[in-house]
Amino acid sequence: MASASYFIERDLSCPVCQDIFKDPVLLSCSHSFCKSCLQSWWKEKRIHECLICKRRSSRSDPPSNLVLKNLCEAFLVERDRRASEALCSLHFEKLKLFCLNHQQAVCVVCRDSEKHTGHRFRPIDEAAKDHRGKLKESLKPLQEKLKFLSQVKGNCDLTAQHIKVQTQQTERQIKKEFKKLHQFLKGEEEARIAALRKEEEQKSQTVKEKIEVLSREIAALSHTVRATEEELRAADVSFLQNYKAAVERVQLRSLHHDPQLLSGALIDEAKHLGNLTFNIWNNMKEMVSYTPVILDPNTAGSELILSDDLSSVRWGQRQQLPETPERITHLSYVLGSKGFNSGTHSWVIEVGDNEYWELGVLAGSVQRKENVPSGLWRIRFYNGKYRACSMSDTEPDTDLPVKRTFQRIRVHLDWDKGLLSFSDSDINTHIHTFTHTFTDTLFPYINSVNELPLKVLPLKVQHRFYTGGLV
Repeated sequence: MASASYFIERDLSCPVCQDIFKDPVLLSCSHSFCKSCLQSWWKEKRIHECLICKRRSSRSDPPSNLVLKNLCEAFLVERDRRASEALCSLHFEKLKLFCLNHQQAVCVVCRDSEKHTGHRFRPIDEAAKDHRGKLKESLKPLQEKLKFLSQVKGNCDLTAQHIKVQTQQTERQIKKEFKKLHQFLKGEEEARIAALRKEEEQKSQTVKEKIEVLSREIAALSHTVRATEEELRAADVSFLQNYKAAVERVQLRSLHHDPQLLSGALIDEAKHLGNLTFNIWNNMKEMVSYTPVILDPNTAGSELILSDDLSSVRWGQRQQLPETPERITHLSYVLGSKGFNSGTHSWVIEVGDNEYWELGVLAGSVQRKENVPSGLWRIRFYNGKYRACSMSDTEPDTDLPVKRTFQRIRVHLDWDKGLLSFSDSDINTHIHTFTHTFTDTLFPYINSVNELPLKVLPLKVQHRFYTGGLV
């Protein structure tokens, strides 16, 4: 059967495209070709001849071979029917069984053949149901992985967009801060040039007045000298008659004090140029502050809004933020951008009239995608009560018996001594101290669900002198 089918398909195939004839045409030599194949071949030839026997065709438009066309169409229909019935390629019988040993569909003739001796078989429908279930189960991990990868890619797309937003916001804030500095420096420049011009005007006026006095003195003295010189040239009698008056004039002029050089007449360049940049910086400290804790927006919950200078945080409308390892998604909190693993550190948080807040430190090794079981030390204000919490069996939560409502809380960390203290910054009164042997990097921690901001208060830039210079 297979051999017969092969020869039938070969006889029904075009010699040019080797496929079943499509719209076959018949040449006078009795050879047939697909019409499109023949036209393509003849298009490149000057003489229209048969591709097989090379006999010249008397017609440029050969007639259709209807009988061959009908045979080809019938063959294709039968071939498609057999393909849809899933027949055995060896025996052309329906595939009704599934060989469990070879894991392939077979017909009843295959089952009895030597190739499948001793093999186990199942009906096609049973085997299909069983294997479909197995494949479905094995597909689940891939489906889950595909879902996870799609989520990761979506987060990466969001991260790429967020990077652009962060860059634009940061650039805008940098320009804003430099604009303030430029305005300050421009004001300093204008003020110092104005002071220079004022000194120039004052000292120029003083010198001008001095010149006017000297000019009058010179004129008067010149008049006396000329008059006396004329007396000296006069005749003896006339000279002696006017001698007494001439002597008095000369003596009168001699009594006048000699003019003194002007002290401090020149521009005080040292005052204007001496330590110029230091003096400008010294004035700048009035507009410059230092914030000991800078909040890290990459750790902030999606409901939190940070100020432009990253010093305060408040509750706001939920934002679509990319998922990162730094961010804790199930808490409304934000961390400081810098952690501490030695030394002493202190910062003040203005809590104001907020109804709920938490302040403290979080260990850097805490898994931030899970509930925090430990590594978090803080005090909390909720329902008008203060409470110290550490999420530790050795340091249970403690109610704080305080009567005063705090406005500003100072957090003081002595990492080396293992002390974390909280105090009322306004009256410098101790609130609570945690004692623990710290082994991890600790990050400042703020938790808030208030529309009013919690703010890290800045420190004024100060300096002092010792005999060797500035400290």
